[in-house]
Amino acid sequence: MTDFVESDHVHPLKLFEAAKDQKRFIYTSAPMVRYSKLAFRQTVHEYGTDLCWTPMILAKEFNRNRFARDSDFTLSTRGPQPPTIVQFGANVPLELARASTLVAPYSSGVDLNCGCPQSWACAETLGAALMEKRELVRDMVLETREHLRRDGWGVGKDKDIDNPKGRSISVKIRVHKDLRKTMDFITTVLGPEQDRHIDFVTIHPRTRSTPSSIPINVEALEILTSTFGKKVPILVSGDVFTLSTLPYTSPIAPVPAGDKDDRINIPNLAGLMSARAILCNPALYAGYDACPWSAVDTFLNKVVRCSLPFKLAQHHVSEMCGPGMGPNKTALLNKKERSALMECTNMVDLIDFLDAKREGGVRRESTSSPN
Repeated sequence: MTDFVESDHVHPLKLFEAAKDQKRFIYTSAPMVRYSKLAFRQTVHEYGTDLCWTPMILAKEFNRNRFARDSDFTLSTRGPQPPTIVQFGANVPLELARASTLVAPYSSGVDLNCGCPQSWACAETLGAALMEKRELVRDMVLETREHLRRDGWGVGKDKDIDNPKGRSISVKIRVHKDLRKTMDFITTVLGPEQDRHIDFVTIHPRTRSTPSSIPINVEALEILTSTFGKKVPILVSGDVFTLSTLPYTSPIAPVPAGDKDDRINIPNLAGLMSARAILCNPALYAGYDACPWSAVDTFLNKVVRCSLPFKLAQHHVSEMCGPGMGPNKTALLNKKERSALMECTNMVDLIDFLDAKREGGVRRESTSSPN
């Protein structure tokens, strides 16, 4: 965690309100292991992402290890920060509360991961394993809110929306095979309507065992947003590939002209969270259906100032230069060129390689600009 002078932070609920006033979804980027680092967050923010997540950080290690703090949570010492939510993996209320107080001066809020399906996380009662521990999740949220309040942070939800010290507390969840268990989970964690425990919730409508190749359960999302969407803002994570091909409709979701629309209407959904698609196309929320060269340039400029391990930066660029997750499979580089890109051994070679390919890329980019 770099030295950083505390600056003004926009409360996440204010961003939700602003998006609603603009009659659109709030746009967010998901917590992705290794990939949601500062340079990437800054890039997607320049292309319309309202709110960014860090990768999941293990609260216990973060509390005890300065090296973990320095490597897991990086901020720029120059200029305004993208509004950032720090996501923690935790299963002890005090650990989450302590870690949250450490990042409060430098973030817009904290989020508890209740959705990671990886076996190592579930074996440690982290991530999706917490979906069977709703009382524990509630207790972690309550203790975190109390510790932040005790340290002088504004955790009054809507009451602190204009407070410079206002911070949010949220959870990201998956769904159960029996949706009644998910409803019980949300009811417990959400708490009383007059004083809810969390500011908002992100729902990934897949079960712990459902692979990402299987479409999200839109019916489950519709039920959950109908039940809870007027009590607390809800984001959806999963299958946000392009703005024009969402697997559901909404009064604020674009529907391509002329399409036969038999998708479920979800009016109580507040926003979108993208992971795989925004990794391939950081300009997704700016309306691009394939990654433009300008996004690659932006990312590389950020990497120069907010360094990443070379192999990680190289992987980011490879993802951006390949076909995206939406129907437009235009790529800045073909498969052979991407293989050659991965043979670069340092940042200078990588930039030189991309410069040599840009002349052909100008033609390709013209097919992916926003409508």
